[in-house]
Amino acid sequence: MSAAVGVEKATTDDPPPRRTRRRRRWLAWTVVTLLAVWAVIRAGGLEQGSFLTQLMTVTPIGAGLAALTALLSLLRRNRPAALAAAVVCAVMVSIVAPRAVAAEQPPAQGAPLRVLAINLFTRADAETVVDLVREYDVDVFSALELSYAEVERLDAAGLARLLPHRVLQPSFGATGSGIFSKHPVKELTGLFTPIGHNMPAATVTLPGGGTVEFVAVHPNPPLGRKTEEWNAALRAFPPAASSTIRVLAGDFNASLDHRAMRDLLDRGYVDAADQVGKGLVPTWPSFRKFPPIISIDHILADRRVSVRRVEIFDVPGTDHRGVFAELRLP
Repeated sequence: MSAAVGVEKATTDDPPPRRTRRRRRWLAWTVVTLLAVWAVIRAGGLEQGSFLTQLMTVTPIGAGLAALTALLSLLRRNRPAALAAAVVCAVMVSIVAPRAVAAEQPPAQGAPLRVLAINLFTRADAETVVDLVREYDVDVFSALELSYAEVERLDAAGLARLLPHRVLQPSFGATGSGIFSKHPVKELTGLFTPIGHNMPAATVTLPGGGTVEFVAVHPNPPLGRKTEEWNAALRAFPPAASSTIRVLAGDFNASLDHRAMRDLLDRGYVDAADQVGKGLVPTWPSFRKFPPIISIDHILADRRVSVRRVEIFDVPGTDHRGVFAELRLP
């Protein structure tokens, strides 16, 4: 009887079969390899095609996956895989972590400019939008997916009194966009060739006579065959210019992990949220049962502009979060 119990106990305490261990190691190294390829593509700006372009958007999540893989591999005593995953994690973290740290701002002492950008989804709650314009004393509002009906609802809620000047290109669907301003505006044509949704541009004349060139941004997302069109749209945006201050605000359908977005920033802009340490705050999709996971809504400003404050908030009725930035012009 005691011998049988001893045999049973020894069988129970046996380690997993070699085949199971090999499968686990193979799985761990497969995950590590895929994460390493992801990190290399992101670090080198090598994304091509729709899938890889979309994958880059969730690179901050990739950093978390690499950390989890390192931990699980270590717990399973697969130290080489754990070390490799840790290296991949370190690379990804080095890429995304600086967005959580505020940057030093240029000594701009010019006029303030308070900018709001919201993808309205054609049916965002107008009362909430107008309350935000009032609360943040918005100077210029970039409205994306702006329908004719939404314009009427916004004006009925009081937007016409707060932001009476406007350059609008609404539509009956998601292609409409508009610029609403507290200060006089003049439609600006020929600045760039819009590719995607309607993307009006305007010159805003500020108190004291200064001007800002403003663009409401909304290219199509990089889905399937539209990926190259999306790249072309980001390339088409005007660079910053020494003769004027430019602000691009809206739904870029791009994150800071996209090479095309970084190339646009390299043409003389800064991302407002990134400047104040909020570059990792996601803006889409904004559903109550599903938290936002990617940051594709941005306010880009001439790098000579100082970013004093950024707020990101939910807006009922739309799947995008709104972005507000308080800027100080040079």
